[in-house]
Amino acid sequence: MSRLPLTDHFLPAPLGAAQVGEIVLTVEEYEALRLKDLMQMDQRDAALMMGISQATFHRLVTGARRKVADAIVGGKEIRIYGGSYKTTKQ
Repeated sequence: MSRLPLTDHFLPAPLGAAQVGEIVLTVEEYEALRLKDLMQMDQRDAALMMGISQATFHRLVTGARRKVADAIVGGKEIRIYGGSYKTTKQ
């Protein structure tokens, strides 16, 4: 990972309803989403860049997508923190 996320949470703007929970993305899940969906990297190359197996990368990106979908559909806050990672530069 070259740097940490620019922000660590996203808040929904509910239509007359109170916020109903929080979803936590680990920094690794965030990075997997960034590489695969934003940067459109091949899974093999993204896994190599993160220093993990393709199977682990697949689990991270699949879990992260499910969490983001849950947050969007359910109007939940998304927080990014935790996990086990190293940055290559700040």
